[in-house]
Amino acid sequence: MNLAGKKLLILCGNIVHVKVVEAAKELGVYTAVTDSLPLKDAPAKQIADEALYFNVLDVDKIVAWCKENSIDGVLNFCNDIGQRPHQQICERLNLPCYGTAEQYFMLTDKNAFKDMCRKYNVDVIPQYAEEEIGSEKIEYPVLVKPVDSRGSRGQSVCYTQKELEEALPRAKKESTNGLAIIEKYMVGKQDFSMSYVFKDGEAYLTRTGNRYLGKAEDGLNKQCIGSVSPSVNTKMYLDKVHSRVVNALKGIGIKNGTVFMQGFIDGETVRFYDPGLRLPGTEYENLLLQATGINLMKEMIKLALGGEIDDYSGRLATAYNLNGKISVQLLVSARAGTIARFDGLEEISAHENVVTVAQRYFVGESVPQTGDVKQRICEIVILSDLEKVRSVVEWVQSKLIVCDENGENMLVSQFNPKVLG
Repeated sequence: MNLAGKKLLILCGNIVHVKVVEAAKELGVYTAVTDSLPLKDAPAKQIADEALYFNVLDVDKIVAWCKENSIDGVLNFCNDIGQRPHQQICERLNLPCYGTAEQYFMLTDKNAFKDMCRKYNVDVIPQYAEEEIGSEKIEYPVLVKPVDSRGSRGQSVCYTQKELEEALPRAKKESTNGLAIIEKYMVGKQDFSMSYVFKDGEAYLTRTGNRYLGKAEDGLNKQCIGSVSPSVNTKMYLDKVHSRVVNALKGIGIKNGTVFMQGFIDGETVRFYDPGLRLPGTEYENLLLQATGINLMKEMIKLALGGEIDDYSGRLATAYNLNGKISVQLLVSARAGTIARFDGLEEISAHENVVTVAQRYFVGESVPQTGDVKQRICEIVILSDLEKVRSVVEWVQSKLIVCDENGENMLVSQFNPKVLG
C-alpha cells in the first residue's frame, strides 16, 4: 500500500512519539501532532509537518479540524489518556481504529477489565469493596488507585485503616468517574508485562518483560525504573497463561491493533492489574526493530491509514524472543532539585549496544518530587547478548552524571544490574 501523501494526525507529541513521526515520514506520510503542550515541551511536534495545540480530550475540536483538513487517519500510539478520545474521533470520522467503544472501556477501566478477566478465567489481584473497610476481610497492606488514570497518579500503599480512608479521596479525584479500587498489595511479587499485536483476529506476542520498581525511601516504589525483555517468566507465561489471555481478547472481539497488559507473577500464573488498547509507552519498538527488523511504528501507521499489518513472513509470531538478544530499558529517575550538570549521554549513545537515548530534563530545569513519571529524567535502551548485558548496564550507569547546584548527585533508585545474573 502506497501511503505517500496521506495525512495522519498523531495524538500527543512527547519524546516517545518522535519515532512515530520519523516512521511516518519514511513512508511519505504528512504528519500533524496535537496536544496542549507548548512546542518546546513536545519533541514530536518539533519534527512534524504541522504542530497543533488541541488537548487530546477535546474531541469536538479535533474532529472539526480533521474534517477541514481532510485527514486520512488518526493514531494514538501509546498515550494512556488518549485511548478513549482516539476511538471517539475515529468513529465520528469513520476512520480505522484499534477497537470499539466497548472494547476501549474494558481495556481502560480497571473494574471492567477485572470483570472481563474473571469471565475468561484470567487471574487478577484480589480486590476489596469500600463497604468492607473496618472489617476483618481487608488484609493490609492494600493498594488504593483510581479506576482509570495514568503514571501512578492517585495511587497509595496503605498499611492501616486510617491511611486507607485518607487515600480514597485522592484516588477518586484522579479518576474520570470518581471511583477507586482497593486491592491486595502484591509486595515482593515480580512485575510482569506483555504486548500483543492483533492481525485479522490473530494474536502475536511481541513483548514480554519484567519491570523493576524504585525504592520506597525515594518515593518511587510504584514507579518503574527499569525493565528487562524477554521476561525470565516467558516460558511459564506461554505454557500456563497465554492461551487464556488470548481467548479473552478474542472473546471481546479484538481484530486489529495492539494490546498490552501488566500483572504480577504469583506461582505459575500472572495476576493482572492494568491493560491498554495501545502500546505501553516505552522505547521497546526501536529495539524490536533493531533486533528483528519488525517496525511496529510503521505497522500501526499503516493500520491507522486503512492498510494491513505485515506478519513479516511469519517472524511476527516470535518477535518477543528478540532473536536471542536481551534488552534492558533504564528509566532513570532523579530526586527533586534543579539540574546543574547532566553529563554522559553523548558517550552513552555512541555505545554499540545502546539503541536509543531519550532525554526528558535538561540543565537548568527542575525535577519535582511527585513519585511518578515526572521524576524520570532520561531513558536509555540497551540491546545485547546475554553474556555481556550486565557489564554494559554497569558501564552506562558509571558514565551518567546528574548533579544539582551544590554538586550533589541527583540520581535515585538506580536499576540493579545484579538481577541480570
